[in-house]
Amino acid sequence: MKTHIKKITSLLLVTVFIVSSASVISSDLNNSSSLVNVGESDFDPLVDITVTVEIQKIRSLEKFDTQIPTIEKIDWFSDPDFYVKVFINDKEFTSPIWKNTKYVEDAQWGAKLNVPDDEEYVNITIQLWDWNLGMDKRCDISSDHDGYKDSFDVELIYSIKTGHWWGGDFAYYDSINSDPSGYGRLNGCDDGSIYERDRDCELWFNIYQEDFDNDGIPFWTEVNVYGTDPEVCDLGRDDDNDGIPIEWEHKWGHYAWYKWYEDTYEHAWVYDPFEWDDHANLDPDLDGLDNVEEYLTSQWGSDPFRKDLFVDLDQMEESPDGQECLLPEGSKELLRTAYDRRNIVYHLDDGCMGGSDVIPFDEVSSYQEIQNIYWNYFLQGDENNWRRGVFHYGLVIYNATWCPGFVFRPDAYQISSKGMEKKILLNRNEEKRAIVYGSAYMHECGHTLGIFNSNTPGCDDQDGKYIWQKNWWKWRPYKSVMNYGYMYLMVDYSDGSRGKNDFDDWNRIDLTYFQRSWG
Repeated sequence: MKTHIKKITSLLLVTVFIVSSASVISSDLNNSSSLVNVGESDFDPLVDITVTVEIQKIRSLEKFDTQIPTIEKIDWFSDPDFYVKVFINDKEFTSPIWKNTKYVEDAQWGAKLNVPDDEEYVNITIQLWDWNLGMDKRCDISSDHDGYKDSFDVELIYSIKTGHWWGGDFAYYDSINSDPSGYGRLNGCDDGSIYERDRDCELWFNIYQEDFDNDGIPFWTEVNVYGTDPEVCDLGRDDDNDGIPIEWEHKWGHYAWYKWYEDTYEHAWVYDPFEWDDHANLDPDLDGLDNVEEYLTSQWGSDPFRKDLFVDLDQMEESPDGQECLLPEGSKELLRTAYDRRNIVYHLDDGCMGGSDVIPFDEVSSYQEIQNIYWNYFLQGDENNWRRGVFHYGLVIYNATWCPGFVFRPDAYQISSKGMEKKILLNRNEEKRAIVYGSAYMHECGHTLGIFNSNTPGCDDQDGKYIWQKNWWKWRPYKSVMNYGYMYLMVDYSDGSRGKNDFDDWNRIDLTYFQRSWG
């Protein structure tokens, strides 16, 4: 009998210890030393830990315009033949080759490895290659965080305690010290090679581990930091009622810092899912989207610590004689590339985000009719529509009354296909069409980003359109779609690097301008 009592007593003591340990939550999540460290010998006793590196999208960041043949081509004789190498704890994985394509929109490839359950850190390296017969070359997806400009690879440390990574890519709340390309996104232009033939590319990826309850929050963090049940999915849980669920605050609220005098990394959190944060007024990256809006758009790849630009594209029906009122697919790619090179990630809703509409054909659209389109199709008759203040609105119609392109609200603009086709004239090929439409669309969007003649004299100068006009040569250094002399010839803004009479559009862009009212 005494033996049974001893066994029962011991079992109760062990149970009390486990329950007490699992219920301890740090009163200050930034104080990592207070963590109770349950599961140090096995960071997740519920599963056999595997880590997956998922490659999502790849984009060549080659630039093209009609004035100067590109010097930035990755492959001189074709579009790139991309493939990826991933190293997880030194084990190599190689993807299939995506042949002859500049844009891999849905890569659907990943590398997966079973890792030790008692070692926190997993070392990961990502390489992007262009296949050529016997002459494969690495493409640049690296920043200069490691201090080596010529380094093309990205090296990461992944924590199976928290499910976060850092190194050549990281999340950090301070805009001054943040990763400008964003978390889970790599940009080869970040090392300053934007004007060099450096095979610059963009690569989107994710890293995750097997998780018993599939909420993306690892066992160790659930038990030691949040005090949640690692066997119950917490997706959508919002205990502090600040409008942001726990999984978003977990992903973006963590950062790791290096404790140099002990040669260790420490975990810290800026967002506590159990303490209310004023997310409706927090905008760390100053892109005009508060954290609630960043959460609402996270399904489309927004990042609260990297600038995002969302544009809602509506287009008019085809005319009776077959004239299309469409933004060409090539224009969309040129636009994405131009903005993405500068780490303003361009999200165009052409139907992929649930907001694109087809406007009934109209031979001539008056200014008031265009305003009505904005009200009926963009706002859906609701002035408090959540997309207002999140998306810019860019229309493609058949014919405006007095101008082939103009801004008609701080957040809205139009271009007319009839006017664009007149600009194409000879050589009506798809490449030329893509540049003409893309140039006009970017120009008008530039006005919703706060670029006007009043603050940029080379912008919209009617005397600088043609070579025989007095200001054409004056504004030659200002190589931007905002300069009429370059419009329809390229799809880019200027960075002010060409001396006198050049203007730095990229650094003067105001991503909050479109949220203003004209009265």
